Amino acid sequence: MDNLEKQLICPICLEMFTKPVVILPCQHNLCRKCANDVFQASNPYLPTRSGSLTSGGRFRCPSCRHEVILDRHGVYGLQRNLLVENIIDMFKQESSSSKPAPEKKEETPMCDIHEDEKINIYCVTHGVPTCSMCKVFGAHKDCEVAPLSSIYQTKKTELSDGIAMVVGNNDRMQGIISQLEEACRAIEENSRRQKTLVCEKFDHLYSILEEKKREMSQKVTGEQEEKVNYIRGLTRKYGDHLEESCKILEMGIQTMDEPEMALFLQNTKPLLKKIEEASSAAHLDKVELGYESMDHYKVDFKKEGKALRSIDFIQDDEDEDEEDEAAGAGAEEGEGSQTVPGGAVPATSAQPSSTPQQMSSSPSAPTSTPST
Repeated sequence: MDNLEKQLICPICLEMFTKPVVILPCQHNLCRKCANDVFQASNPYLPTRSGSLTSGGRFRCPSCRHEVILDRHGVYGLQRNLLVENIIDMFKQESSSSKPAPEKKEETPMCDIHEDEKINIYCVTHGVPTCSMCKVFGAHKDCEVAPLSSIYQTKKTELSDGIAMVVGNNDRMQGIISQLEEACRAIEENSRRQKTLVCEKFDHLYSILEEKKREMSQKVTGEQEEKVNYIRGLTRKYGDHLEESCKILEMGIQTMDEPEMALFLQNTKPLLKKIEEASSAAHLDKVELGYESMDHYKVDFKKEGKALRSIDFIQDDEDEDEEDEAAGAGAEEGEGSQTVPGGAVPATSAQPSSTPQQMSSSPSAPTSTPST
């Protein structure tokens, strides 16, 4: 019987179920009044009728925390557990017929001071139950007292309301926890998305820098090839002239060995003319001093480096399309960088200028200076 009684205890009021008993979708049972109290605590803003909630809503089972969703009838739409009600009736009948008298006597507590007196009144002043002798002769003779039954019902109602309030508060806390967990997931997802966007912006900036590096390197390479080709062509000309001079020199040596004076004089005149022409290099170009220097291709990225180091997230609500247009216009005008109020530089606009001021726009052309 004791084990059966434990199974018939309501988890809200901690008393035996009172009819009608409602069965929840999770198969747990509650007194209808307790179910209504829990429902009202979980849905404080729903309309009521005659003190009872009748519109749809939801609350959690106090035994297993399963969410119970109600229709427009509220708790009155839950099914009654007639089997449990019948078991309660039989249990009460069996208890009233078989319960021994001494056990009833033991259920009534006795006064600690007057051991033969039962505790049958409640001291309102001190908030403790006591006996009649304490009220007449004892420590509570000047106190305000009330019957135990009235205080019992009041305190039981207060406890039931408190339990319902705790249940409702727990449901709200669970809702807040769910919202916080969802906020954490949203923050992580937004962070991943923004990191991806930032990386894309920087990749775009890298591609612009690589393109400018390639263009500037091509300019230097172009002038290098032009100068090297010119020097090599000049070298071939000087080589051809040297080869011709060597041939004339060989002819002159052979003529010096000619013993016949008439033949010697006959060959000397044209040979001297050839020697004079070979001795002159006026028709050959000469390289200017410093022609091999490439120092005019100087670059200075101090301004651009400062702009890159000041890159930060945009601090205002300016439209990104307008910023991109402004960045393009700044690049065409040769500006080193663009800034926004507050010292922040958008990632798309912090680019080196297309034409550094310290760099020559075109390679110097080779010059030809006739020798004197």
